[in-house]
Amino acid sequence: MLLNLAAWLQGLSPELGFFRVFQYITFRAVMAAMTALIIGVAAGPWVIRKLTELKIGQPVRGYAMETHLSKSGTPTMGGVLILLSIAISTLLWFDWSNRFVWIVLVVTFGFGAIGWVDDWRKVVNKDPEGMRSREKYFWQSLIGLAAAFYLVFSISEGSNAKVWELFVNWVSSGFTLDLPPATGLTVPFFKEVSYPLGVAGFVILSYLVIVGASNAVNLTDGLDGLAIMPVIMVGSALGVFAYVTGSISFSRYLLFTHIPGTAELLIFCAAMAGAGLAFLWFNAHPAQVFMGDVGALALGGALGTIAVITRQEIVLAIMGGIFVVEALSVMLQVSWFKYTKRRYGEGRRLLKMAPLHHHFEKSGWAETQVVVRFWIITMLLCLVGLSSLKLR
Repeated sequence: MLLNLAAWLQGLSPELGFFRVFQYITFRAVMAAMTALIIGVAAGPWVIRKLTELKIGQPVRGYAMETHLSKSGTPTMGGVLILLSIAISTLLWFDWSNRFVWIVLVVTFGFGAIGWVDDWRKVVNKDPEGMRSREKYFWQSLIGLAAAFYLVFSISEGSNAKVWELFVNWVSSGFTLDLPPATGLTVPFFKEVSYPLGVAGFVILSYLVIVGASNAVNLTDGLDGLAIMPVIMVGSALGVFAYVTGSISFSRYLLFTHIPGTAELLIFCAAMAGAGLAFLWFNAHPAQVFMGDVGALALGGALGTIAVITRQEIVLAIMGGIFVVEALSVMLQVSWFKYTKRRYGEGRRLLKMAPLHHHFEKSGWAETQVVVRFWIITMLLCLVGLSSLKLR
C-alpha cells in the first residue's frame, strides 16, 4: 500500500523524488520487520490482558511433564499477536500486485483459522486434545492442495491471466502438457540439477511440504520460546532465497532458476521475523503467553509455502532440521508403540517421551538448556542451507 502511495506522491513533484527509496525491496523489508516488531511489542500487553480476561488459558495434558503443570492457565492463542503484526506490516509494505505474497497470506491465515478453532475447543471444552486429528488434517489438506494446485501453474507465469491460460492448455492437452523447468525439484549443492515432477508430482510434493511443515512446527511448540526462534531464523533464510530467485542478476550469477515475483516474499519473511521477535519478548522463559495452534500451524504453513514457491523444499528440510526431527520423533514413537503392543502385547517406547524436546527434559536437561541448544542447532543448519547459495 505504501509503495503505491509513494509512487503517487513522487509523481506530484520532482522535489519528492526521495520517495523512490520505497521501490527498493530491501528498504521495505527492513521497514516491514521494524513495523511488525513495534506493533507486536506495543500490542502484546493488551493482547495478553484480553486473553487473560477471557480466561483463555493453556490446558496441560495429564501425562505431561510435571514441571509443566505450573504452566496450566497461562494465556494461549498468542499466535493472534503474531498474525496481526504480520498482516498489518505486510499489507503496508509489499506490492499488492504480487500474487505470491497473497497466496502465502491466504495459506498462513487459513492454517491460522484451523489453529484458532483447535485452540478454542481446548479452552471452551477444557479438552487438551482440541480438534480431532482427522478433522484437522481434512482442513489442512484442503488448503494445502488448493495452494499446491495454484502454484503448479503460477510459478513460471507473470500474471493470474497467464496462470489460467496455462491451466486451460493443460486440461485441453489431456493433462499431458509439460510444465516449465522452474517447477522441477531443485537439488541443493549441485549446479543446475532439477528433476521434473509433472503436475501430479508437484502437487503431491507441495502438499506434503506445506502440511508437513505446519504440523512439524506445531509439534515443536512445546517449550517457552522453542518454536518461535527457529521460525524466525528459517523464515529469514528463506527470505534470502526468495530475493535471489526473484532477481535476474543474482539468480543468473548463483545459477538459480529465475522466478519473477518471488523477491517480494522478502517483505513477508521480514514481517514474520519482526513479529516473531516481538512475540519472543513475551514468550521467553517463563512465558507470559503461548502461541497455541493458531500461531504454530500458521507459521509452519507459511514456511512450507515459501519453500515451495522458491523451489527450496530440500533446503527447508535442512534448515528446519529441528522441526523435521521433532515430527519424526513423534511418528517413530507412535509407530513403535503400536507395533510392539501388537507383537508383544505391551507397548514399548523408543524415547522417554515424545516429541524429542521432552525426551531431553526427561534425561535431565533444564527447559532453557533444551531451548537454547535447539536454537544453536537451527542456526548452524541455517548456515548450511545458506551455503548452498554459493556451494553448487
